[in-house]
Amino acid sequence: MRRTRLRPLAVLAALGTVALTGCGTETLAPGAEAASKGSQRTIAAHKFMRLTTVHAETGMTLLEGPTFGTYGRLNVVDVTAPAGKPKVIQVDVERRTARGLFTAAQGAYTSAQFSPYDGRLYLSDFASGAIVSLAPDGTGPRTFFDGEVDGARMQPDDIAFDQDGNLYISDSLGMTEGRARGRVVRIDREGEEATVLADGLAATNGISFDLGYRGLWFSELKENRISYLPVVQRPGQSGRHTAVRVDGGVAETDSIAVDADGNLYQALHGRPAMLVYNKYGEHLATVRVPAGAEGLESATNVAITPGGTKAYMTVSGPAGGYLYTFDALAEGVRQSNGG
Repeated sequence: MRRTRLRPLAVLAALGTVALTGCGTETLAPGAEAASKGSQRTIAAHKFMRLTTVHAETGMTLLEGPTFGTYGRLNVVDVTAPAGKPKVIQVDVERRTARGLFTAAQGAYTSAQFSPYDGRLYLSDFASGAIVSLAPDGTGPRTFFDGEVDGARMQPDDIAFDQDGNLYISDSLGMTEGRARGRVVRIDREGEEATVLADGLAATNGISFDLGYRGLWFSELKENRISYLPVVQRPGQSGRHTAVRVDGGVAETDSIAVDADGNLYQALHGRPAMLVYNKYGEHLATVRVPAGAEGLESATNVAITPGGTKAYMTVSGPAGGYLYTFDALAEGVRQSNGG
């Protein structure tokens, strides 16, 4: 299989399923302040550990959905893991060890996040359109939701939970005859009622709440933009609007995380980097893997340590699937821990 660039289309083509649709100036030390107003920082990410190599069966590896569970252990999904290989990997970041947490015969899991309602680990299965959950130790898999939403099966990419445990999903339906079909879908915490909150989107990907849980940030892979969708309406407020237009070049907007200061961390598919914006759309920093790191093509997501600033970024390519670390601009909260 030709592996010149890690493309989501090739991910599930290799699995025999639907297609996954799934800058700064001078380099400063991590955490250093910009020299002047309006300048941006370049934050160097450092290699922490390799978790996977390219799978012979799929010709790829693609890490996603890092989320901290109990005892500071980090859970990561491998989207392209074949049957018999771990779909979810658990990392002890203190000891720098990893083990398989969950293995299944099928499924292409693109995100992971713990529910504040029942404490279980929820995974989005892009291949089947289902949402499944696991006990924190990886046992007891359950199908939480599976079926059509307004006449179409989802292609769920990322997940965000509200404070009551209801799920908000980036439904990454692709394009049909030039028409954008992506959606933002809400599923109540019992898995019984699904509601489309936004549609007509160009392959919805990242999704995360703002700090006040009043609105959702979400990215569209095929438009390279971040939009804001109010879920708690305020007087005089309109519906969703484009918040940030991302200059990605050949790279595309992937997952989104939000830190304790409300900053957005926008991952890039097609470049091992993340762009950081404040809530007003100002570009604050670029997180980059060092130029000498060969064979790494995408930085898909990040988890910032809850209550701390150490961030773990999932980076993948022909060289394998890695965790890279950097110092975030602010502490980690629920919205910077998975999805």
